[in-house]
Amino acid sequence: MNVQLLITTKSVTITSRFNSKVRQSILIFNNLELFCLVEVGWFWVVWGRWGGCVATARWGMILDMNNQLKKDLRSRAEKRRAALADARPRTTVSFYRYVKIADTTEFRERLLTKWSELGCMGRIYVASEGINAQMNVPTENWQQFDAWVQSQPELTGIPYKIAVEEGDKPSFFKLTIKIRSKIVADGLDDSSFDVTNTGEYLTAAEMNAYVEDPEAVIFDMRNNYEAEVGHFEKAIMPDDFVTFRDELKKTPELLKEHKDKKVAIYCTGGIRCEKASAWLKHNGFKDVRHLKGGIIDYAHQVKEQGLPNKFKGKNFVFDERLGERIGDEIISTCHLCKKNKSDTHYHCKNQICHTLFIGCDDCVKKRGGYCSWGCAQVDKLPQSVKKPLARYYNQYIRKRRPFQKTPLHAN
Repeated sequence: MNVQLLITTKSVTITSRFNSKVRQSILIFNNLELFCLVEVGWFWVVWGRWGGCVATARWGMILDMNNQLKKDLRSRAEKRRAALADARPRTTVSFYRYVKIADTTEFRERLLTKWSELGCMGRIYVASEGINAQMNVPTENWQQFDAWVQSQPELTGIPYKIAVEEGDKPSFFKLTIKIRSKIVADGLDDSSFDVTNTGEYLTAAEMNAYVEDPEAVIFDMRNNYEAEVGHFEKAIMPDDFVTFRDELKKTPELLKEHKDKKVAIYCTGGIRCEKASAWLKHNGFKDVRHLKGGIIDYAHQVKEQGLPNKFKGKNFVFDERLGERIGDEIISTCHLCKKNKSDTHYHCKNQICHTLFIGCDDCVKKRGGYCSWGCAQVDKLPQSVKKPLARYYNQYIRKRRPFQKTPLHAN
């Protein structure tokens, strides 16, 4: 038979005739038949619903076919539709661990294979220093998921942070597992200080005691737009940091007058504070502690133990929910009218902009989900115009315009 083979590394198309015995198999991904895989001579020939044809030498010299076959090639819109069509209840969970992982590629493949089989979706970072996961699991598969996770040597005994509340739609629409140099982008040279010399943990009850102690200092290790919608009483919240990397470098200077005081730091799930507490101790802070499990676990402890809730407003989360209610207060204001109280985040419907903003119901309805009149007009342009416009905007405008939010002050 005649088969057309595309050798991508050399951008050469070769047409060859093969008479060898053919072996065929079907790759199933999340119950969808995506590929037909045929072994022909020295080559693997693959084609799927898109009608294209890709091939690679069996030796793996041209393409890593294992990675190609495990990649979900559906479009973002298709993945979103499939996730929304899956009506099964899901449990949103986050967890992390600093642990030595010798072979990150093998570890990633192990996670991807099992979690795909269980129908999990989420965003997971793997590095030689450990794992950082935010994901959801079909509730009916939770026991299987937990049993498998706890059976892995690198993850045995790892604690989970279960979401305080689920949204109307899934928290994630696809499963992405990436290998990174670090599980949190902190911008620090870990070889310059002892990263294991972290501060002690604070329970929810101890955190409440710090809030009530006039001599204790509480510092929010999150970005300014996270603190805008929710924070602990009397917390110090930097106004001008939009990345953890920027904040971490300058935190010792910001807190220098409190070096000899009791300092408590907190973040969403605890991972950022692990490194931050070690960094502050390295910079001479005598008594640094951090909230165990972050705001998420704090909310569970408050409910289970009947403690007073010292957290005001919402906890911002980095998934489709964009927030979960912790306190009943609404402490932020709509960015559009700058009058009405609101703590609901939206992304501008103009995908070129995609700015994160807080909007009240009236403004969001009036503006149709756009952050400005200009974005609404741009979104009406034909795709042939929007594509080059998006490239120009991302290259020349977005990088030069820092993310701005309403100035924050300690309460």
